Amino acid sequence: MNGVQHWPRQYKFSTESKSKFKSKKEPMKKFVSILVLMVSVGLLPQLLHAQTYELDKSISLPGDGGYDYLSIDKVNNRLYVSHGTAVNVIDLKTEKPAGLIGDLKGIHGIAIDNKANRGFISDGKANAVVAFDLKTLKVIATIALTDANGPDAIMYDPYSDRVFSFNGESNNSSVVDPNTLKQVGTVALGGAPEFAVADGKGKIYNNLEDKSSLNIIDSKTLKVIKNYPLAPCGGPTGLALDAANQRVFTVCRENKGVSVVNINTGKVVTTLPIGAGVDAVVYDPETKLIFCSCGDGVTTIIKQLSADEYKVIQTLQTAYRARTMALDTKTHKIYLSVAEFVKGTRTALPNTFKVLVYKLK
Repeated sequence: MNGVQHWPRQYKFSTESKSKFKSKKEPMKKFVSILVLMVSVGLLPQLLHAQTYELDKSISLPGDGGYDYLSIDKVNNRLYVSHGTAVNVIDLKTEKPAGLIGDLKGIHGIAIDNKANRGFISDGKANAVVAFDLKTLKVIATIALTDANGPDAIMYDPYSDRVFSFNGESNNSSVVDPNTLKQVGTVALGGAPEFAVADGKGKIYNNLEDKSSLNIIDSKTLKVIKNYPLAPCGGPTGLALDAANQRVFTVCRENKGVSVVNINTGKVVTTLPIGAGVDAVVYDPETKLIFCSCGDGVTTIIKQLSADEYKVIQTLQTAYRARTMALDTKTHKIYLSVAEFVKGTRTALPNTFKVLVYKLK
């Protein structure tokens, strides 16, 4: 009917009915008129730019060493920050340090399984996954991985109720049962894995950095069921999922871009420019913003206008090598870990490790 209401011929409007019908249409007419006016005078782009971020605070953390992934436990309202041989824990309510999980070898990522009340840390140097209690932060078990080398990214898949570590040096994924704390399988990936995300319906999406492609893994059969080339994306690292629109956002170092991929067809819908040395990307489904954190000291913020239309709205100045990030979808704040460095080098200065917090203006 093309959106037009056709009334039956026998229906007769009274003068009062016509008046009521007209009055109900008036607010919509006004809204459309205002929207048309905004577009005509160029106000709509200004509204997009109104979604800008600014520095909120800096949270100092103890210890030295390298840093990698950050992860948020929504249930317990905590932020986990990988940091050399330890995980720094921050209370998101107070935004102050709340604990430390230490005595590890060289860690990368943290996965959260609230169902089992357990967290899982990928210890790359130990070729192990370390399980801990989400309430007490006490280590429960160290799970030595077989046929694995260099566990890096790690995630919990609620559909299969399994933890997956992605092993960058052995081109595979180790699968751990979070209840028995035993390795229950291995997935051959066909390349060097980076970030991964699950759709909660049995599929896991995983970037292969050296192949510049995207794997789709069946989390029940533990098999790669599809592989999509990501050109023009080169060297993909971070990955984020828009489940509602069936899109993933993959950030790529070689071409300094973020590509939008239709996960049903594998088509690269569009690619937008971002900063250099990118590592992470997160997506906020409420604000429709995509954040790409880059090692050159910027986070590129992109507005999703529709499933296939995007616009860069801010180049947020952060800090040199602030390249890893987490998003709190409740407050819409982003958290980036970083240390200060000797100018012109990658040598971190002692006692300078911190998390930078950015908020919507």
